[in-house]
Amino acid sequence: MKEWVDRHRHAVLYDEEGSTLLDVFSGKRIYLPWREIKAFEEKIHPETRDAYLVLLFEDGSQIALVDPGGVAFPSSDANTGPLKDLPPVVCLKDFHTLKQRVDHYLYAHRDEPPPKECVGLVMICVAILDGARLIGFDVADLEEALDRSLREIERRTS
Repeated sequence: MKEWVDRHRHAVLYDEEGSTLLDVFSGKRIYLPWREIKAFEEKIHPETRDAYLVLLFEDGSQIALVDPGGVAFPSSDANTGPLKDLPPVVCLKDFHTLKQRVDHYLYAHRDEPPPKECVGLVMICVAILDGARLIGFDVADLEEALDRSLREIERRTS
């Protein structure tokens, strides 16, 4: 794993002393419990041909280290229910991209009601943050920002 991280330092950093991974894009860390890692394997994405590293845990869960995304993880629809456009694997960079779209609708077009698509984007953002929390990211600040956007959508559509 160290070799992969060393080759992709702009995406993920590993702190050996604290046993944490830093998702460079988001600046967020997760603890990496080495005793719970069953295996790791470098794979090649069939379409992009980019290399990524999958870490498999004893409980069957997994994360991937991807470039340029950072730490990738399963999204979670536990709080949203099934969502049509929810990718099965996401990263915090995906959250930020979608949140920027929501904010564009809300703040670049203040005189217009946000389109229905806005609520769908917020729901996908919720599923991304739920998945991030499940693997150990502290996303309270991102949830708070998303909640502000949701309140603005509700204010402008009611």
